[in-house]
This record gives sequence, C-alpha cells and structure tokens, in this order.
Amino acid sequence: MSDFSQQGAHREETGASAVGVPPRPDLGRLLLATAVLSLPTIVVLVALVLAGSLPASGALAGAVTVLALLALMLSRHFRRVRALTGYLGRLRAAGDDRPLPAAPSGGDLLAPGLGEAIAETARAQRERRHELEATMAMNAAVLAGLPDPLILVGENRRVLRLNPAAEALLGHDLTGRELALGIRNPNLLAAVDAVLRGGEQEAVEFTIPGKLERAMAARVLRLPGAAGSRTNVMIALYDLTGVKQSERMRADFVANVSHELRTPLTSLIGFIETLRGPARGDGEAQERFLKIMEEQAHRMSRLVDDLLSLSRIELQEHTAPSNQSDIAQILRSVAATLELEAARRGMRIEIATEALPSVVGERDELTQVFQNLLDNAVKYGEDNTVIRVSARRLAKGGAGERRLGRPGLKVSVFNEGEGIEREHIPRLTERFYRVDSRRSRRLGGTGLGLAIVKHIINRHRGVLEIESRPNEGATFTVYLPSAAEKPSALATHKAS
Repeated sequence: MSDFSQQGAHREETGASAVGVPPRPDLGRLLLATAVLSLPTIVVLVALVLAGSLPASGALAGAVTVLALLALMLSRHFRRVRALTGYLGRLRAAGDDRPLPAAPSGGDLLAPGLGEAIAETARAQRERRHELEATMAMNAAVLAGLPDPLILVGENRRVLRLNPAAEALLGHDLTGRELALGIRNPNLLAAVDAVLRGGEQEAVEFTIPGKLERAMAARVLRLPGAAGSRTNVMIALYDLTGVKQSERMRADFVANVSHELRTPLTSLIGFIETLRGPARGDGEAQERFLKIMEEQAHRMSRLVDDLLSLSRIELQEHTAPSNQSDIAQILRSVAATLELEAARRGMRIEIATEALPSVVGERDELTQVFQNLLDNAVKYGEDNTVIRVSARRLAKGGAGERRLGRPGLKVSVFNEGEGIEREHIPRLTERFYRVDSRRSRRLGGTGLGLAIVKHIINRHRGVLEIESRPNEGATFTVYLPSAAEKPSALATHKAS
C-alpha cells in the first residue's frame, strides 16, 4: 500500500476512534485470524506428509504460501472494514447541520459503490427526518393554537400530552400523571376506560365543580396506531357553560318576567278599562290614573333594562376583563350623580381613599357596581345620615388578601339604617329576592341590582361581602384584584 493510502487509512482510523469506533486491530489479532482460517489447510498438509504423499519441504512451502496469502487478504479486508467503520462514524458525527462527508472511492470499502449507496441512504434519511420534524412542529403549532382543550391519554389513563388550552382548564400540566388527578368525573373516566379496552369512541357530558361551575362535553376517540403498539386515546373537550347558561337564562327570564310584570300589567289594564268606562269624563281621576300608569310603565322599563343588563353580564362572566380602571375616579363620579338625590333626604356621601393602584376591570361595569351599591345606600338609609365610602389597599398577607387570593383593593359602602336580618343576607344577591317587597317596589327597585353586582364582581374575579345587623345599618364590601397581578383565566371567586 502506498504512503498516501497508509496516511488516508490512518486518518480514517483516527476519525473513527474520535467518534467511538474501535481502533485498528493489532498484529496478534491478524495472526490469530490467519491461523484459524488456515488451520484446515495445514491439517490436510500434515495428513499428506504422514501418509507419505507429500514431502515435508513441500508441505512447509504450501503452509507458508497459504499463511502469506491469507494474511494479505485479511489485512486488506480489515483495512476496508476500518474504512467503512470510520466513514459510518463520520456520518453519525456530521449531525443535521453539517454537510455529509464524501464517501471513500472505488474499492476502499468492502465493495465498489458501497460508499455512494451508504451516502445516498444517509441523505434520504436526513431529508425524511427533516420532513418528519417539520410535520411534528406544524402539528404541535396547530394543537397549541386550538381553543378547545385536547388531552392525549395512554395506557392506565396516563396523560401523554395536552395542549395549552387543556393546561389552562385544568390549572396545571398533567403530563406523565394519571388523568383522574386533573378530572375526577366518573363518567368521563369510564368513557376513557371503555375506549382503552377496545372501543372506538365515546361521548359524555359532565361538570367541573368550583365556585364558577363549568359544564363540559367530551369526545373520547381511539387514535390509529401501528399494529402491536399501545393504545392511545384523545379527549376533546368543549365548554358548554355558555350554552347551559343561555338555556337557564331563557327559562328564568320567562318565569321571572311573567311574575314581575303581572302586577304592573294588571294595574295598567285595570286603569285603562276604568278610563274608558266610569272615569271617561272625570278629569281629576284621569290625571291621577295616568300618573300611576306612567309610574308602572317606568317600572316595567327599568325591569326590562336590568334583565337585559344581567343577561349580558352573565354571558361574559367566564371571560376575565383585560382593561384597567381607576377606582377612586369611578367612586367620585358615581357619588356626584347621586348627590342631589341624597341631599333631598338630608344625606351626605363621604369618600375616603388613599393612593390606589389601578384594578383590572371594565370601567362601565365597575361604575354599575358602585352605582347600585350607593343607590341602595341612599334608598334604604336613614334620613339626615352620612353614607361613608372607603377605598384602600389590602394589607399584604392579611385576611382580605387571603380571601381574594392575590393583591388587591377593598372598597366599602356603609349606610345607617334599619339594617338586614342575618337570615336574609345569603339570599340578597338572588334575582328578584327582596327583604321587604312592598318597600322595594315603592322605592323603584327591580330586585336585580345586587344580582347584577354579584355577576360583575364574579367576572372581575373579585369578592362581595355583606355585613349588617338590625338597626345598625349595612356595609357592602367589594374586593378587587389590583392591576399588578392580573387574574388567571381559571381563578374564580364567587360573590357571597
């Protein structure tokens, strides 16, 4: 072999060793292989010598010749094997971001054209790998962008993968853990087990409990896989909360409106019949009846407006707001609109605030909250008293912050008046619930104000507290998250 070939073989051997390929076999291994392969020939030559068919000198010459030829052939074979091993090592070391090394030419490998064939196979594998990686990246991007939660489950209900929407729904990453740790609904788990045992697909509806309960639908599908591979199941989840709420709202709307509108409509019909009959020519009666009819019509108008407002708020309740609002400015604006009404009863509105951060919230909705609370304070407070409004930061680590679950503000509205019996307080935020129905209607209340307050505060991930004792007035306190930490999509705090 020429010096150039020897140097090339040495470089191949060095490159192969660098990537973990065994080094060149030593002389002992070459001699051992030569001896093993030549042993049958030597045995035959010895037998011929013992039989007298071949002189010892001829047998010795034949043995040396065989050994020399075998040594030469094995040396060339080992050299080609080392060249092939070194080339394969360089292919592995090249990776995906470097050009493939050139194949040894001609007979430098075990057979002519073998290097080119190996290089072509490596190029094809690299291209195929790139295609698969691009496809996987595209699929991952599609799954991540889907708004509906998707969960991939394997044997023993072990979660293999879930998209960001599923992580947001469950509140944490369940990868590698049992599905029941995130969703404990027995109907869904039974559907997953049925598909894992050989079913094709299952559909089930269930609820995720919490302060804001979610209604969900799930479709459980068997994923196609290679023969003999483990079964994988995909769970596609759909949020039906809005649909269920709409159904309940329609039913509630019919029931509540039919009840609340019956009285004013009956009054209007009665007065119309009277005006067309006995009071047809009575101007004084007509004036009195028309005034009452106007009041009843305004009452129905307020009721319809509040129902529409409540329906709109409930539909948005599971969507946290993204804007920021200045609570102090909202309180001053609301107080200014009610000053005249309060002054008619000798009442005064006092606002005490400190330097406050903004809150995460919609200005119009928060204005509606404090408009209702201050309006109630004016309506149900004693004449010639003071309505006190205070707003301050929650103490770090204090009871208010623990109740809210994050930094925030506390806004309280206090009025002096008759107060509220303890048994009524839990029901004050129910639709159309009134402690004194006659007084509420007389003052123009629709029975929906505190229900609207509750749902707006729920949407803002806040908390409503009501404290009152008979003859000691009432305090309505609202806790709202500050803009320093926006509420997560899953954080839910229901108003009491």
